[in-house]
Amino acid sequence: MRLESELLDDRILKIVLDGRLDVEGTQAIDMQFTALTATKPAAILVDMSEVSFLASIGMRTLLSCAKAASKRGGKMVLLNPRPMVKAVLDRSGVATLIPIYDDPDAATAALREIHPV
Repeated sequence: MRLESELLDDRILKIVLDGRLDVEGTQAIDMQFTALTATKPAAILVDMSEVSFLASIGMRTLLSCAKAASKRGGKMVLLNPRPMVKAVLDRSGVATLIPIYDDPDAATAALREIHPV
């Protein structure tokens, strides 16, 4: 599992995940992902387009970090999960707690709503 991050502007942190969010993959990125999402900015865009598998432990990490962002007045959104991963997010109910977008512009617009210029 690989994790890359970049600031899109002073308000939005983009995190790109690549690989399997199974036990091994989640353990590989959990500390870094949690640390990144625990600091400002509280507007977090997680690009899921290269995540090929999502297990419950991966969902737990996503939910935990989304909750932490929310407590700081922020928001986390997921971008472009693959169909199989999106189906898991939908069936598990995660999609009702963390917004999912297929369009990067719509995702960043949703995050800018909570932190306007």
